[in-house]
Amino acid sequence: MTISDTRPDAGDRAAARRPSRLFRNLPSKIAMLPLIFTAVVVFLGGTIWTVVYSFTKSGLLPRLSWAGLDQYERLWSSRKWIVSIENLAIYGFFSLIGTLVIGFTLAALLDRKIRGEAVFRSIFLYPFALSFIVTGLVWQWILNPELGLQNVVREMGWTGFSFDPLNNPDIVMFGLLIAGLWQGTGLIMCIMLAGLRGIDEDIWKAARVDGIGTVKTYIRVIIPMMRPVFVTSLVLIGAGIVKLYDLVVAQTSGGPGISSEVPAKYVMTAMFGGQNLGQGFAASTMMLVMVVIILIPWAYLEFGGKKHG
Repeated sequence: MTISDTRPDAGDRAAARRPSRLFRNLPSKIAMLPLIFTAVVVFLGGTIWTVVYSFTKSGLLPRLSWAGLDQYERLWSSRKWIVSIENLAIYGFFSLIGTLVIGFTLAALLDRKIRGEAVFRSIFLYPFALSFIVTGLVWQWILNPELGLQNVVREMGWTGFSFDPLNNPDIVMFGLLIAGLWQGTGLIMCIMLAGLRGIDEDIWKAARVDGIGTVKTYIRVIIPMMRPVFVTSLVLIGAGIVKLYDLVVAQTSGGPGISSEVPAKYVMTAMFGGQNLGQGFAASTMMLVMVVIILIPWAYLEFGGKKHG
């Protein structure tokens, strides 16, 4: 054995100087500590705390007095809760479809390099800068039969015109839907427009050479290529649907009667109006279950499908 055989080579010396995986990129990991703390303690801890106390008799203040499934039995026997679930399903379905269709259509029109694009983009995006409370109040005035659209049309001579969705229990959710689409469509339009601008121009040139129409090119080629953009849009729209609360409070306060109640409002009413934290926690837990039921198939298709494919 020679001396050179016992001398560590350059690779061994570099490995000895290299820090362990735990201490690599240490400044970045330290900067992430507040985010990790928030995610683990606030989000995860708060979720567990809510689920645990949903099985108690907590009233005005939380207390560990076990009630089993009593809160859930009371929840699902409540007509108000059932109506709120039905309303959220109706609003969610039409909001999801309407926002995607309108947002993509506006983005496709702006992507044609029209004159004054910046002006139209600002106009369409402006409602998103408003809070849902302001949006709700604005559309409450617009849909008011004595002050808004119905009154304007009747003053123009069409005295038989009637449009009063916020006071009609059968279509009140569609009155809320109009305001929701007005505010949320602009953001989705901008996201879709950014995705369209990322499409290679050569694809459009090849489609023209092959004689493929514009609409068919969008459906067969462009939309499949924008799958990540649509996924992002779906997540944002879905989050807005589940959190639907302030728009309802501003426009209808859950009325007429309970015809526009939604789960988030039921939670707030139970916890602060009815001073029943246990019932509010049970409703919150059921909202979490609904979100999980929706996310599991999506996560499987998004991540599991790639492994098996």
